[in-house]
Amino acid sequence: MGLLTIGSFARASRLSPRALRLYDELGLLRPVEVDPASGYRFYHPAQLDQARLVAWLRRLGMPLTRIRMVCDAEPASAAEDIAAYCAQITAEVAMRQQLAAFLVDYLSGKATAMSEVRPNLGIRFAAQSDIGLVRARNEDRAYAGTRVLAVADGLGGHAGGERASAAAIDALAALEGNAGTAEPLVALADAVQRAGADIRALAESDPALEGLGTTLTALLWCGSQVALAHIGDSRAYLLRDGGLFRLTEDHTYVQSLVAEGQISADEAAAHPQRQLLVRALDAATDPQADLSLHAVRPGDRYLLCTDGLHAVVAEEDIRAVLTADADPAQAASDLVGLANAAGGPDNVACAVADVVSLL
Repeated sequence: MGLLTIGSFARASRLSPRALRLYDELGLLRPVEVDPASGYRFYHPAQLDQARLVAWLRRLGMPLTRIRMVCDAEPASAAEDIAAYCAQITAEVAMRQQLAAFLVDYLSGKATAMSEVRPNLGIRFAAQSDIGLVRARNEDRAYAGTRVLAVADGLGGHAGGERASAAAIDALAALEGNAGTAEPLVALADAVQRAGADIRALAESDPALEGLGTTLTALLWCGSQVALAHIGDSRAYLLRDGGLFRLTEDHTYVQSLVAEGQISADEAAAHPQRQLLVRALDAATDPQADLSLHAVRPGDRYLLCTDGLHAVVAEEDIRAVLTADADPAQAASDLVGLANAAGGPDNVACAVADVVSLL
């Protein structure tokens, strides 16, 4: 059988020509031949199975960058990745159902305490911040305590960024001495609102601080759960059973392009506007943080970090350090060292915490 035109191949695969052109650009499904004069694409019938696989994975809601990894893998590895993605979806749906049930009860005026058996768990933790090798001042802050883990990357230049990130961390650290009775998501959301109010007060007190702001990523520990708040492009990761999972999505213009399938993750890493934030904790807007609940297990390790780490160090190298270093303080130190070994172009902050069983 001869080659199929893009129109014929689209009909046979039930993909639109527009989708096929996008998959070509992203390296998911390359045509076997492209007419040099017209640019017209031609496909081999043997490519129909891969085209259908891409279509099915898109129906699952799998991001295009992850689909490319599945398509490049051996069948057994691809099957494992699909199973892992489905498990992730199941966990996320369960978390959202739990959060929705709580919000329904909370807004209906019912009892706000979730009924759960809290295992005897604790955490070991450490935090570190470093100026890097290029910047004149350090606008990144990190905090780790018995209940709170947080990192913030200040924005605004001069002293504004430093003061904004410090204000955000102070608002979150205040949760350490105030266990209270509020649900963790409510307590965390209130702390983020206080941080936003403090930053607005700073900006109003000094015209030179106009434009100050910060990213903020924080965890609040509560029994068998952690509440997560996130705004900006700092990140939260979970190391569980040797696998590294990112718990947050960057609030950047480039990440929105990746989510829409317009560019790949590799293209995003080199995009000239990769640091352009679409959401931050600043003086001009009300805080719009992502909030979520996550179940914890003994043996889990959590990492929060600013983009001074994840923008210059590959996730596999981050995973290697988190896997190899038994001590959270050593892990934090080694991660900062990796960022500086990569040129240290930015400030860097990270916080590491291990979930442990208490006797």
